Amino acid sequence: MALNQIDGLLLDMDGVLSVSWRPLSGAAAAVGRLRASGLALRVLTNTSARSRAEIGAELRRQGFGFADEDVLTASQFAAAYLRSAHSGARVFLLGDARVEDLDGVRLVGLDDEPDVVLVSGPDGSFAFETINRVLRSLLEGAALVAMRRNLTWMTSAGECLDAGAYLLGLEGASGRRAVVTGKPAPGCFVAGLEELGMPAARVAMVGDDIENDVLAAQAVGITGVLVRTGKFREDKLATASGRPDHVIDSIVELPALLGC
Repeated sequence: MALNQIDGLLLDMDGVLSVSWRPLSGAAAAVGRLRASGLALRVLTNTSARSRAEIGAELRRQGFGFADEDVLTASQFAAAYLRSAHSGARVFLLGDARVEDLDGVRLVGLDDEPDVVLVSGPDGSFAFETINRVLRSLLEGAALVAMRRNLTWMTSAGECLDAGAYLLGLEGASGRRAVVTGKPAPGCFVAGLEELGMPAARVAMVGDDIENDVLAAQAVGITGVLVRTGKFREDKLATASGRPDHVIDSIVELPALLGC
């Protein structure tokens, strides 16, 4: 793909724009330059600990200038999927997702015999007793839906286990394969294209996770740009299942890559 044909960008947040809610050096200026060049921008994040509105407000505080509507989250996609595929179902939410982003989803406790278990980001609820009761719900027939498969995420203290590590255990123990609504699910990237109003050939995805951000986007025809910030590691690049279209040191280099 000739990069001068790119008109829209999907930007991962954690590890690309910021780490632990602290903007990376030069990232806000780079986003401003991209926007000034006429590119359409959307933030595509699996972050669920804060609501869409809270993420938008925090990005503006950091100087990025995104409207709430520019932020696309795994919680949004999960709610849309559940409204469509499990309308009216009793859903148990495991993890940190915010209720306000799950419009139209009927949330219940584990004692209410949920029809669906929805896994979001790990928090204190990921305790043995709760996970074990979730497993029993799955064995009794509940469907398994997850917002992400990420094994780790980057914080200022270093990499931490993410929901994907627990999801692997639940899938293996229950024999059920989760429906994933956020990255790396193809539908997540398709939704991003629909928000931009552009075909995949005119869009690039920028991320620090080679598998879940970059190669997953490339699988639906989006140009992939991997940044060497956040949780990027050279060994993961060397052993990845494919090759990114482009690798840059940080988002600061993206305007030059795109000829802005």
